[in-house]
Amino acid sequence: MQAECLGCHRVRRDLEPYCPDCGSVYDLKPDFSYRDKIQQNFPYVSKLIELGEVETPILKADSFMAKLDYFQPTYSYKDRGSRILLSYLLEKTGGSVTVNEDSSGNAGASIAAYSAAAGMRARIFVSRNSMKSKLEQIRAYGAEVVEIDGTREEVSSAAKRAPGIYVGHSYWPEFRDGIRTLAYEIFRQCGPSMPDSIYVPLSAGTLYLGLVRGLEHLVSSGEIDAVPKIITVQPELNSPICSELDGVGRNYGHSIADALVTRNSPLKDLIIDGIRKYGLCISVTDDEIIGARNSLALKGVLAEYSSATVYAALRKKRIGNKPMIVLTGNGLKTL
Repeated sequence: MQAECLGCHRVRRDLEPYCPDCGSVYDLKPDFSYRDKIQQNFPYVSKLIELGEVETPILKADSFMAKLDYFQPTYSYKDRGSRILLSYLLEKTGGSVTVNEDSSGNAGASIAAYSAAAGMRARIFVSRNSMKSKLEQIRAYGAEVVEIDGTREEVSSAAKRAPGIYVGHSYWPEFRDGIRTLAYEIFRQCGPSMPDSIYVPLSAGTLYLGLVRGLEHLVSSGEIDAVPKIITVQPELNSPICSELDGVGRNYGHSIADALVTRNSPLKDLIIDGIRKYGLCISVTDDEIIGARNSLALKGVLAEYSSATVYAALRKKRIGNKPMIVLTGNGLKTL
């Protein structure tokens, strides 16, 4: 596997988060068949950082399955991507570097934790109005929190300019490549009873694209017959991808789904191409999100509002006979 620019097809030559020639993102694609030992599906990493990762459980409810993917070391699915990215960077640098990330919370906490495990210093850039509980989690891992009084784009710009290595999870292909493990786990846990639709929250698109790439890998390896329908979900108050696909304009506002804030993802074209091929995008209101979150709580599942968007979408539009929702963040993070 080698990272190749999606714009000009330049092969990455160094630790570059994006192509210096055209500004496009790099991509990684498995060029081998799926292997049962998960680490062997990431040949560019010889040793993975370990923080007690386990296969996250699947709850079988009355009419759907829920993949409780927040059973991760930092209580969000982003640990899948951080683990692979930081393991790769540790191998390339030896660990004596500073990494810079821009994050509204969950990615920042995840990068901070895995950086600490790798012996790296982490500097996490956040908006000044970020949720304080998430900032405290980031600090708990020893990372420096840099609060920026500005837009999401200004936070990202500050992280890119800082000395060290910019590890923006929206850009690095190793981060979204790490999400392939989600597809592998679903396959290993469900076997012939694979879901025929999978609902995932959509923000920058790393979860969605990593899941799709993992499922495509399983298809090309002959392990499954087809990629299930993938239903992406955005809060109505911040739904740039759904809006573009629907051909309608939206007025942006502040949603209770605080982790789904990306408006200009560098992965936008990949996301839209994938949705047109494999599924659709559904937007949900804040009232629908709150209702879904409370309903999940009564089933014994306390999820972040951003995660509960998928259950709101399932209740709004059910696709398939065996749907699965992916719950990405623990609800205790936002209390």
